Amino acid sequence: MTLEEFLDVHGFMFKRYEHAAVMTVAESESLALDLPGAKTKNLFLRDKKGSKHFLVTIPAALTVNLKQLGALLGVAGLSFASPERLLNYLGVLPGSVTLLGLVNDPIHHVQFVIDQALWDAPAVQAHPLVNTATMVVPQAELSRFLAVTGHTPQIISVPAQASGDSGSC
Repeated sequence: MTLEEFLDVHGFMFKRYEHAAVMTVAESESLALDLPGAKTKNLFLRDKKGSKHFLVTIPAALTVNLKQLGALLGVAGLSFASPERLLNYLGVLPGSVTLLGLVNDPIHHVQFVIDQALWDAPAVQAHPLVNTATMVVPQAELSRFLAVTGHTPQIISVPAQASGDSGSC
């Protein structure tokens, strides 16, 4: 089932905006799109052993301290997962990482982490599994989407990286 079919079946009404392909937050900023909702950045991470995977959704401007985030999540050696793992677990390619990719994780292998500021926002922006469009997801619909996909969000204040420190993203 495609994302669009999933959204239709469950009655989700996310507004979709088409745009040029973007691989990074910086590229999306260059488009100067004036879309509603909080801009996001998504990190697909794994623990040192590669046995735990995390999709971390944060405000677009936040630079994360991975060491502190790993400590908050209770995992050692938090780092970026490979493009192969990203495709395997979320069904997307680099540049298209999105919380909507959780639709492709029916066995709940990926733990979803969202920054408190985004959880509290009236709506967030998310790629619809491709980086040539953005969907605006109202908070109530985000909660319902996560419930329908069976993913319980871990809502935390994701630790920011201090300027000059290493281990950030």
